[in-house]
Amino acid sequence: MEGQPTANTGASVLNRLGLDHLIEVLRARGYCVVGPTVEDSAIVLVELESGVQLPSGWGVTTGAGTYRLRRRDDTAVFGHSAGPQSWKRFLHPPRQQQWSLDRDGAFTGPGHNERPYAFVGVRGCDLAAISALRRVLCPDPDSDSATARRFRRLFIVAAHCTEPGEVCFCASMGTGPAAGPGYDLALTERIDDDGHRFVVEVGTESGADVLAGIAHRAAATAEVDDARHAVSTAAGRMGRAMPEVDLRTLLRDARGADVWEDVASRCLTCGNCTMVCPTCFCTTSEDVTDLTGEHAERWLHWSSCFEPDFSYVHGGNVRTSGESRYRQWMSHKLGTWFDQFGSSGCVGCGRCIDWCPVGIDITAEAARLIEIMPAYRPKDDREEP
Repeated sequence: MEGQPTANTGASVLNRLGLDHLIEVLRARGYCVVGPTVEDSAIVLVELESGVQLPSGWGVTTGAGTYRLRRRDDTAVFGHSAGPQSWKRFLHPPRQQQWSLDRDGAFTGPGHNERPYAFVGVRGCDLAAISALRRVLCPDPDSDSATARRFRRLFIVAAHCTEPGEVCFCASMGTGPAAGPGYDLALTERIDDDGHRFVVEVGTESGADVLAGIAHRAAATAEVDDARHAVSTAAGRMGRAMPEVDLRTLLRDARGADVWEDVASRCLTCGNCTMVCPTCFCTTSEDVTDLTGEHAERWLHWSSCFEPDFSYVHGGNVRTSGESRYRQWMSHKLGTWFDQFGSSGCVGCGRCIDWCPVGIDITAEAARLIEIMPAYRPKDDREEP
């Protein structure tokens, strides 16, 4: 181990090379290591072969319908907010083959030899999203399904957020900026006159075992306090906030409000918000054959409640208007998700705001509902009778 322990804080410190070594160790243990890198003018998630691929010195500027890379004045690798992709695409792939069948009866099921994933740089909002997906997709976590195996074998290196973006609102959703339970290791990146380092917290025995194979030192009390202060102050620098009201009741009572027609006049029903959302999980299946008719396959792929045929039942579609589809999405995400899964379906990452072509802001729409529902306004803002 490099250096000498300076305090028994329970935390450790890795330098920048130590982060690269962490990726090497995880790969050596058979993990497919996934983390952020720069591609196509965005920070995206890819399989990492080394720490060189991390987005050193890159940040992002975000807004409603806006996402731009920008150069930082330091070499931070986690100095950016959520990009267009979430970790969902690895745990719940956009397209999965369910089976294939030949005319002679040869049947092939889904493959079972997937490498386990190790995610590096998971923010608090995305860690909460992974937890939500686990509840939704793995009602029996011990089953032998491909999805359950992915979750069971997952190794998570979280990154506590110190620089939220302009559309982030995880603090108001209770999911960040500090990563909650569920990580194996958690990093807080710090760069100052003392160098580039990561304060490391261990969340599981697996995390402790991996850390033991990497050069590190014990963190000083001052380093731990500095890391915690950086994360706690980030909560006050969120670019957005969800209103502090009972959203389930608000959305139920506002079902017939005129505001939905106004949103529909702007919404393109393109489904971008559901595609970038880290918790949207809806799918549909598709059967295909080759031109000879000798081979058939069934594929499962992502779907969206904004698709006209999503609500099709015998006799027609239940939700034919853009107004009803947007209301369904927002009402489920912020309301009825509680009834189904015990939590909100929104983690405050802000991706749906970033990647909406017309800049519809879910926090602004929730605030508008409060404006037209006097009972939900703060007492000081209500009109006198």
